[in-house]
Amino acid sequence: MDAEKTENRSLMFGLIAIVVVTLLLAIIGFVFMREPDEIIEGQADATSVRISGKLPGRVVELMVSEGDMVKSGDTLVHIHSSLAEAKLMQAEAMENVAAAQNQKVDAGTRSQIIQAAAELVAQAKAGATITRKTYDRMQRLFEQGVVSEQKRDEAKAAYDAAVAAQQAAESQLSLARSGAQKEDKESAAALVTAARGGVAEVESMLEDQYLTAPCDGQIDQIYPQPGELVSLGAPIMSLLKIDDKWVTFNVREELLSQMKLGDSITVEIPALDRMSAKARIYYVRDMGSYATWRATKATGDWDSRTFEVKARTTDQIPDLRPGMTVLYRKK
Repeated sequence: MDAEKTENRSLMFGLIAIVVVTLLLAIIGFVFMREPDEIIEGQADATSVRISGKLPGRVVELMVSEGDMVKSGDTLVHIHSSLAEAKLMQAEAMENVAAAQNQKVDAGTRSQIIQAAAELVAQAKAGATITRKTYDRMQRLFEQGVVSEQKRDEAKAAYDAAVAAQQAAESQLSLARSGAQKEDKESAAALVTAARGGVAEVESMLEDQYLTAPCDGQIDQIYPQPGELVSLGAPIMSLLKIDDKWVTFNVREELLSQMKLGDSITVEIPALDRMSAKARIYYVRDMGSYATWRATKATGDWDSRTFEVKARTTDQIPDLRPGMTVLYRKK
């Protein structure tokens, strides 16, 4: 009897051991043999503003270094441009020539016109004097009945015309004494205005020797060194707008079901102690045929296109730098 009980107890323990081992194997298999989460790898990006030279010249001084934080309007670099200074000297010389020409037109034309107008006035006065005497004589003869009324009227008309001519000549003399002819003065004045505009334009160009920050940000890269020559439009430095960052993923289209436009996703940043952060997808775009995963005829599969997906973190992460790896685990 005791032997039978001992045998039954042994069988029970054996069965329990088998069940426990089976459960342990099932748990281990579930933990270690399940399909792992698919990881989609992305990269942090930020808006980069390229600052280029507006004038050809030599880099005189760099006011910033790589990594410096700057504010909008801060002076970044001084580029000395001999070409701009030469153009300024040329423009100033043209302004002086135009001003001198303006004075010459005013003075020269005035003296010549005054002289000619005075001669016309003298001639008109002489003509008026002669016709006045003729008219007076005709008037007396008419009163004496020697000449007809028509002759008297003809003399009167000649006298009136001579008086009108004298008045016109005196008016021209008055205009001549007031200055040069209007057209000449306007033309000379326009030349002076154009020359002054040229000077102002070159002076504005000289202000471009000093390049300033177009926005707040951080100096990313500086290309030339002090003393180097740079050409017009050559890149001088790049500026990162660190408050305008996002994450870019390149995603095969069969994985887009969990990365739709407007979705909120959780990302992981390995460089920041595997920090987790919420991000919202705001941009999805086909990358074109060059980024297509081609299927083979043997598999009978379809060509899968690649999409560029961009997301912004809902909270600012100051330590997130462009180029850092960002992971999204597809569940």
